[in-house]
Amino acid sequence: MKRPVKITETVFRDAHQSLWATRMKTDDMMAVAEMIDEVGYHSLEAWGGATFDSCLRFLKEDPWVRLRRLKAVIRKTPLQMLLRGQNILGYRHYPDDVVRTFCHRAVDNGISIIRIFDALNDIRNMEVAIRASKEAGAHVQGTVVYTISPVHNIDSYIKLAKELIELGCDSICIKDMAGLLKPYDAVELVTRLKSEVNTMLQLHTHYTSGLASMTYLKAIEAGVDVVDTAISALAMGTSQPPTETLVAALQDTPYDTGINLAKLAPINQHFKNLKKNYSDIQTPIEVDTAVLSYQIPGGMISNLRNQLAGQNAAHRYEEVLAEVPRTREELGYPPLVTPTSQMVGTQAVLNVLTGKRYSVVPKEIKDYVRGMYGRPPAPINPEVQKLIIGDEKPITHRPADDLEPMIDKARKEIMEYYQQEEDVLTYIFFPDVAIEFFKHRGK
Repeated sequence: MKRPVKITETVFRDAHQSLWATRMKTDDMMAVAEMIDEVGYHSLEAWGGATFDSCLRFLKEDPWVRLRRLKAVIRKTPLQMLLRGQNILGYRHYPDDVVRTFCHRAVDNGISIIRIFDALNDIRNMEVAIRASKEAGAHVQGTVVYTISPVHNIDSYIKLAKELIELGCDSICIKDMAGLLKPYDAVELVTRLKSEVNTMLQLHTHYTSGLASMTYLKAIEAGVDVVDTAISALAMGTSQPPTETLVAALQDTPYDTGINLAKLAPINQHFKNLKKNYSDIQTPIEVDTAVLSYQIPGGMISNLRNQLAGQNAAHRYEEVLAEVPRTREELGYPPLVTPTSQMVGTQAVLNVLTGKRYSVVPKEIKDYVRGMYGRPPAPINPEVQKLIIGDEKPITHRPADDLEPMIDKARKEIMEYYQQEEDVLTYIFFPDVAIEFFKHRGK
């Protein structure tokens, strides 16, 4: 019985976020956008994640203009984005009026599929984004963030997936940001999800540990419908498995993707030629099996190295690697995905460099312990909690309930730079960077 597997291509978002520090320029995308549209992909991930910040901060490009330019030529393939729930595209929670406005604007500008996740798998932080995206007419993909800990298991993932479908999600994605999902664990997880939730199921993973292609093959056999891959010039390492390899592996099988390898070759050659332009920021293509021990995503590993190098403490890297799981356990086993990966990583570095654990605590960690990012997967160690916030009682309600609306106030604040309604959202997410960009645009 034929069961063709569909592919989401990540080269315009996660692939270059993982390997080129999210620095790919829009013109470099546009050069092959029409060719990519002819391949027959299920979708093209082209927006969200860190792309918004990097467009403004490093490339001096308007991310909204990028989206509109891509949509103008990519007419057959749905454009997909990654949304951090109540964090949207930033690193903290935003009020509901911002979430709702953003979801509608994203769809109006060309997004068809919105993948929504929360770093803590706290469904309360996804509800508003799910409803707003549905209202806007998007295909809404609810996300189960996969990690390994004493409190994360298949039953907990099944429960979350059912809740996401009840909220109105059209499909479910298993998001394995660290490449931790093993092939036979994938079989069990996919089999149970298809049996008990019975919806379109997509799998996203990274090649960091070297497991990814094997995991995809077993997941496909178990019933997964869509997988995320990257064209081979930007595949492997901390990126996704290569598109061409998977297409070839599934040819002439019941899972044949129907994609013609000949259509992929010129697209891949374009990105091969581009590599020299991004050589100063490229992450090495390598397998790092340390992720299996420390459960640290590839992007987080490079951040840790950079933080230590900046403190002239590169020689203490192994100490920090060992400190991360300990810190994560004490903080209630948060999955290590944006923004909690950066938060836990920074705290681990401080714990090692200061010599006295939790003597220096960033504001983000204090807010996390206060409950302002959501419900931790497990209780925070009481002694560590006391060190961080003293006798203060963490909140137990949805964090965004405490936030005042921002849209109208922000619009007034940027009137001298205002050119489009999307500018208001850009300013809310990254105020200082946005003002600098608006001034640059004005010239």
